[in-house]
Amino acid sequence: QVQLVESGGGSVQSGGSLRLSCTVSGYTDRADCMGWFRQAPGKEREGVAAIDRGGATRYADSVKVRFTISQSNAKNTLYLQMSSMKPEDTAMYYCAASPYSCSTSWGALSTFLYWGQGTQVTVSA
Repeated sequence: QVQLVESGGGSVQSGGSLRLSCTVSGYTDRADCMGWFRQAPGKEREGVAAIDRGGATRYADSVKVRFTISQSNAKNTLYLQMSSMKPEDTAMYYCAASPYSCSTSWGALSTFLYWGQGTQVTVSA
């Protein structure tokens, strides 16, 4: 099993910044692609950003430039740096792991087999 635990959520004013963290443990060989996802009230879960073992990244169009995904050298911590935040960024944020490449997994929620419990992010106008 792969265990994921998110932290760093909270409330922030529009234009502010927040950094999310996700600790990864267990059989990390089954986590070749790591990603951040979010789900706002009344909306479907969407991919925010993903990073593969080599450091290649992908972003949703809505967060490009504003958000940055990264991982520790040991690959045991995933980060999401969020800047210039907007009220529409308000959502529950989840980290997730896929045993497949990000090329295969990006855009396909079902390929992410391991999920954290989520951390709430609220952005006020």
